[in-house]
Amino acid sequence: VQLQASGGGLVQAGGSLNLSCAVSGNIWSLNDMEWYRQRPGKKRGKIASISHGGYTNYADSVKGRFTVSRDNAKNTVYLQMNNLKPEDTAVYFCNAEVDYPRSKETYWGQGTLVTVSS
Repeated sequence: VQLQASGGGLVQAGGSLNLSCAVSGNIWSLNDMEWYRQRPGKKRGKIASISHGGYTNYADSVKGRFTVSRDNAKNTVYLQMNNLKPEDTAVYFCNAEVDYPRSKETYWGQGTLVTVSS
């Protein structure tokens, strides 16, 4: 299973970016999909999640500015980021939980860098 994240880049404060993460490979049942970020000098932390049925959850730091969504037909999760702030500068990672007949596995994407200038 591979996760390909894209959409990062350089943006000015107040701007927007839309990240996407496509899952491919041996997928039996794709469950929760999540976005994490790792800011410089900080630990990786979860910022958004979405269940297969579309239930979402957000960290307080991004609530009201970021929106997570998914397209189950495309096995893709998105993160629309609006009103970006310099403190949103980080490497953003996606992960996906996959159900198999006898196990449940979590896979990670490679990360995409978001830089927000002031």
